[in-house]
Amino acid sequence: MPYLSTLTNLPVRPLIQSIAIPLVPGIASGFISKKSVKTWYKTLDKPSWTPPNWVFPVAWTTLYTFMGISSFLVSSKLPAGVSPLEFRALKLYYSQLGLNLLWTPLFFGLQNPLLGLVDILALLPTSIMTMREFFKLDERAGWLFLPYCVWIGYATSLNGYIWWFNSGKKQVLGRKDKKH
Repeated sequence: MPYLSTLTNLPVRPLIQSIAIPLVPGIASGFISKKSVKTWYKTLDKPSWTPPNWVFPVAWTTLYTFMGISSFLVSSKLPAGVSPLEFRALKLYYSQLGLNLLWTPLFFGLQNPLLGLVDILALLPTSIMTMREFFKLDERAGWLFLPYCVWIGYATSLNGYIWWFNSGKKQVLGRKDKKH
């Protein structure tokens, strides 16, 4: 990968700050879900493509790190005198990060797959738009953001399945699962 050599020459302090912005709240949200994962979540009907629970912290740590590096690369493209929130790519980035951080309290904290699904259905397109903007500004940032978008798509399918097969079908159809 030709980009790795260019990533090793980055200013360390701003890079660490950029990584910490998604990583620290992401780790904190893991504590919100810890009890629910051990109790409520394990009782849910989940799809066959659900990974083992140990995969989630590994995946999220990696993805939050990649997100931080991506945002750092894009932030370094800011014109002088422009605040990060005035920059479209970073507005999208912080919007999707907010939606991302909201998902855990909705899904696990409130134990509400429907609210989680509503959130993640807004998160997915916002993340894709963020990636597109990142690609325009720094191709490395776009490529580093891509695995996150793929994971959010995957997580959306898990969330949708969990909602539908645990309560959604009854909510939508107004009846219990019946054989026809």
